[in-house]
Amino acid sequence: MKIIYAGTPDFAAAALRSLHEAGHDIVLVLTQPDRPAGRGMQLQASAVKQYAQQHGMPVAQPVSLRLEGKYPDVARQAHELLDATPHDVMVVAAYGLILPPSVLAIPPLGCLNIHASLLPRWRGAAPIHRAIEAGDDQTGITIMQMDEGLDTGPMLLRQELAIAADDTSGSLHDSLASLGASMIVDALRRLEAGALPAQPQPEQGVTYAAKITKEEAALDFREPAAVLERKIRAFNPFPGATARFNGVPLKIWAAKAEPDDRPAGQPGAVLAADAGHDVLVACGAGALRIAQLQKPGGKRLGAEAFLQGFPMQGGAFELPSG
Repeated sequence: MKIIYAGTPDFAAAALRSLHEAGHDIVLVLTQPDRPAGRGMQLQASAVKQYAQQHGMPVAQPVSLRLEGKYPDVARQAHELLDATPHDVMVVAAYGLILPPSVLAIPPLGCLNIHASLLPRWRGAAPIHRAIEAGDDQTGITIMQMDEGLDTGPMLLRQELAIAADDTSGSLHDSLASLGASMIVDALRRLEAGALPAQPQPEQGVTYAAKITKEEAALDFREPAAVLERKIRAFNPFPGATARFNGVPLKIWAAKAEPDDRPAGQPGAVLAADAGHDVLVACGAGALRIAQLQKPGGKRLGAEAFLQGFPMQGGAFELPSG
């Protein structure tokens, strides 16, 4: 099939690669404009753009597709390009721009979206993070036909994936990217054969995955240890859970919740931080055993190595105000 592909990060690059290797004709790739990245803040192309350029695919990077938005001239040029590019279908994965009705109406077979949740649960920007944070035991991929709403379109394919007890957003992202890359090839095969029926999303069970902010990554040890463990996993690798100790902001990369029957302590108090041990911190319920930390400008270290240069015995983590 002739495909216009719209996507930006690694998650989307995996599906683009899968479609290309399956023999589909990628006639145009839409991706977000290059962004400053790294210590030097040099402009960096998206993962999707890098793959497209390596394989000779034409690329367009409009800042907007909304004709009535802030950049109407850019959007108009993008519409003209889409209209002038013969294609069968548009495939979208983590593109990052809103597709207005005027764009959704262009592809003859519509716009198919690869969404990293079992819709209607976790519509929105951060379904992988929110599934881990909420303690879900499963997630998955939904291939949906896009409409004007926020991830509200009819479902075409849906496949579950278990969330492991040690999954982070990083590891779950990789598993879901691989699953989505496989499913979109299957979806297009069925679509071409006229065997891909659409099913409306159920009205029950709708949740929204709000965009992750750095502010919410600050740990509050007044919360139960189990809640904090999930947050640490959910915010790894971005934005990284944080906590302050003696005024020093630390990143917390790995931890496990201990049972509620551990010796009581004031939330945030370090119950143990001896050589050869993890850092055990009292929480609102239970205790959190921190296994990996990082100080500003330093490397991620296991707790034993970290404590050699950053003693914590008898201290306490600060509690966020408010």
